[in-house]
Amino acid sequence: MLAPSYLITAAHIVSIAYERRGKPCGGCAAACDRIMMRYPYELPPLPFGYAALEPYIDADTMYFHHDKHFATYIKNLNDALASHPELQDMTLEELLRDPEKLPKEQRQTILNNGGGVYNHNLFFKGLAPPQGDAPRMPGEQLMALIDAAYGSFEAFKKAFSELAASVFGSGWACLAIDGGGQLRSFKLANQETAVPNGMATLMLFDVWEHAYYLKYKNLRADYIKALWNVIAYPELRLI
Repeated sequence: MLAPSYLITAAHIVSIAYERRGKPCGGCAAACDRIMMRYPYELPPLPFGYAALEPYIDADTMYFHHDKHFATYIKNLNDALASHPELQDMTLEELLRDPEKLPKEQRQTILNNGGGVYNHNLFFKGLAPPQGDAPRMPGEQLMALIDAAYGSFEAFKKAFSELAASVFGSGWACLAIDGGGQLRSFKLANQETAVPNGMATLMLFDVWEHAYYLKYKNLRADYIKALWNVIAYPELRLI
């Protein structure tokens, strides 16, 4: 199943679609659910079976990560918004974009859990079952941006792996595109997002321990190496 395309405005407009099962999105101009998600939030279905990412990510980890951890962020976000009808018509990105507009007594709760919903939504949509011996590679447009920013895909893979490994405690490694159409990679602590910086997230590596500890224990670097085998790169199209 394809996640719909969504559009971002930069120096040019970029259409981004997660490729699933070998077919790119059909050019849909509708806003993606990552933009349009709003109260009351519901747990998106996992787009594959719990064991579909074996042997790289085990079924137990997928079950607990998606059905328990992700679901908890959704429940907590709904609970935080239940008594604030003035916030319920806002999209998830609108909630996260300007924290100062959130009620002070619920601000951090909304940011923590809203960020958890936003990041996990993108993370799970950015995974796909392994395809044989050769991991997927980015499409032409994304590869061109990677080559321009890093010199080669292998250099990017090494730099992004090191970035993910260097996250202190819990957090994410994020690849995003900025308002000028340039790639940026950076660390996000806890459930921070790229939204307040006006960037569109292209890829996330979840390095919270709940994402890997059942299988990899304290070996985060092994998990990061394995994750490359199940990444479904977004397909970029200039339109």
